[in-house]
Amino acid sequence: MYMGPTFITLEGPDGSGKSTQAALLAERLRQIGMPVVLTREPGGTSVGRKLREILLDPDIQLSVMAEVLLMAADRAQHVQEVIKPALKNNMVVICDRYVDSSLAYQGFGLLGDISKVRAINEAAVDGLWPDLTILLDVEPELGLLRNRQAASGAEKPQCTGQSHGLDRIEQRNLEFHQRVRDGYHVLTKLYAPRFVVIDTTGLAVETVARKVWEVVAQRLGIEHG
Repeated sequence: MYMGPTFITLEGPDGSGKSTQAALLAERLRQIGMPVVLTREPGGTSVGRKLREILLDPDIQLSVMAEVLLMAADRAQHVQEVIKPALKNNMVVICDRYVDSSLAYQGFGLLGDISKVRAINEAAVDGLWPDLTILLDVEPELGLLRNRQAASGAEKPQCTGQSHGLDRIEQRNLEFHQRVRDGYHVLTKLYAPRFVVIDTTGLAVETVARKVWEVVAQRLGIEHG
């Protein structure tokens, strides 16, 4: 039986399907009567949406530390305005990206080290770390191909990047995205108690959703048949 507030984050390289799976998980929990907040980073607040526009705009050039600090500013506002209040109201919070994204993308991807990013984000999260983090793993080549295919269509999913074309971070080279993916795997060892990895390679959306549901149901103590 569900025993109280739970903070679940979905992480992964670009094109891993996080946003789709976050939405499917939230809907399934709501169907069984769970009180759920579905949110995302960057952009989970009105302030965050303005920061998201800056962070993902391909025409804006940011220094590495500017990117780190803007991500952390978005997170600090998000924690205080959305996540902590929802948890205080005994809700399940599902977040599409959180602090591990900064550690993977800005830390391992850009700086080659997570010490500065971790220190900044420890202040931003104000002690709030996820209860469960699901890493949807995918090879960078496949993830980027998925994103290019989505970008060539009429519209991308609401929670990923911009409506048309690849965003500023998606446009970075394959080597960057490989460092991000490798960094995520380092994080799964550093923070092993809260991480579960699901390899999405070659799996249908419905299959990944079933695997996500099994993990979450077990963690929340509910039936997952």
